[in-house]
Amino acid sequence: MIKWALGLLLVSSAAAWADTAAVSSDWYRGFNNQARLVAGHAARDGQQGLYAGVDLSMPGGWKTYWRSPGDAGGVPPEFDWEGSDNLASATVLYPAPHRIHDKAGDVVGYKDAILFPVLLTPKDPKRPITLHAKIAYGVCKDICIPAEADLKLVVPPDVGNSPELAKALASVPGSTARTEHDPHLASWRIDQSAGKPKLVLDVASAAPETADAFVEGPAGVYVPLPKRVSVAGKALLEVDLTDGVNIKDLAGKPLRITMIDSQGQSETTIKFE
Repeated sequence: MIKWALGLLLVSSAAAWADTAAVSSDWYRGFNNQARLVAGHAARDGQQGLYAGVDLSMPGGWKTYWRSPGDAGGVPPEFDWEGSDNLASATVLYPAPHRIHDKAGDVVGYKDAILFPVLLTPKDPKRPITLHAKIAYGVCKDICIPAEADLKLVVPPDVGNSPELAKALASVPGSTARTEHDPHLASWRIDQSAGKPKLVLDVASAAPETADAFVEGPAGVYVPLPKRVSVAGKALLEVDLTDGVNIKDLAGKPLRITMIDSQGQSETTIKFE
């Protein structure tokens, strides 16, 4: 009787853990890449939320792209949630990317693997969410290959915490520097002294030799990658506003600045007249 009761307790405990553990789909395998969905609760800036994650894995040396792929071109990821059930909204968040040099020029993205967190809002919080995600993205090494994944996952309302998603969320830039180690925009200005307008970014960084920045214009407006011009206890970067962009197309519109270094990341928005 004691053994039976103990066995029942262990089975019940395992069942309770199964009900509250994070969940994941099977891997969808493509050419030199694989993708899956994960889901669970995680906190961002102290705020607990329900998240899914699009988990991409590639062989060593392969890369995929950020939402703004950079000067050498590339394929930003696309996420389609049509066909999901009990899903009011799905907001994709982007971990801090890196500048990647290749023979075609500079691109912005991720090497080897990346987990994109997705903030989920259910229509009915008491019911499971059935996620159906169609993902389109590019994977590249010496050549670039368009890739697609069709992923499904049921997310129970009492799904447990996900350490994987918590780690990914920690690398998503915040609208302000979260800690004293995160880089932040100390100042910026438009310099037209040489007759060619340029945006000058002064990035305060605890590791200025590793600091970088990426500028995104309004939808449909290309902004070239900044070039480093100085490192002397800080990082100074310049954006050529005559290289494929007209400064008039940017005036009065918000520009999102994402800053990274080896210690952290942050983002902010500026606007000039």
